[in-house]
Amino acid sequence: MNVRIEESWRLRLQEEFDKPYFEKLVTFVRNEYKQSQVLPPGHQIFHVFDACPFEKVKVVILGQDPYPNPGQYYGVCFSVPDGVAIPGSLVNIFKEIHDSLGKPIPTSGNLDRWVAQGVFPMNSVLTVRAHETGSHRNMGWETFTDAVIKKLSNERKNLVFMLWGNYAKEKRSLIDANKHLVLTTVHPSPRSADHGFFGCKHFCKANDYLRDKGIKEIDW
Repeated sequence: MNVRIEESWRLRLQEEFDKPYFEKLVTFVRNEYKQSQVLPPGHQIFHVFDACPFEKVKVVILGQDPYPNPGQYYGVCFSVPDGVAIPGSLVNIFKEIHDSLGKPIPTSGNLDRWVAQGVFPMNSVLTVRAHETGSHRNMGWETFTDAVIKKLSNERKNLVFMLWGNYAKEKRSLIDANKHLVLTTVHPSPRSADHGFFGCKHFCKANDYLRDKGIKEIDW
């Protein structure tokens, strides 16, 4: 199956695109777009892949579902476009960065500046029906994004993986911790951030690790 995605990713993921599960997933997603309002707009499903080629990735941040409210999600996990109110989880991410690194808290929730530096924030499910969180779970996206994680783990080295919350922590088994730094803590959601996300120092630890490996650190 031909999928429009940045070439370095296409080369590595073509074997997934050719599998029966992906064909079924595409059929499901296309029908959803015809019948319902689905996020993100179709051309943005692979936005984070298009904006961050395979060899450029330095830090992987794993999420679960896209934001379900129209106007929020455009293909980058935790990020929202300029001018959109910053969601609670991202507010807490910015707070942890401020507290641990002294960076000013941004007025925009757009994380494209991170992506441009090699941060790869990816949800495990890449589409959602508007206002229906989790409506596209267990349709095949998880199989695809697990394959992405395994590709990054197997074919790259010295990456930082940030796994926040129980769902993301389940992905730990896909990652070779001998080749990469794996950081885990609770989810930055307002419901859980006080129980370990604040003070986790993940952004400091990521930069320390990258610097130690001779890789340019991230300007968070």
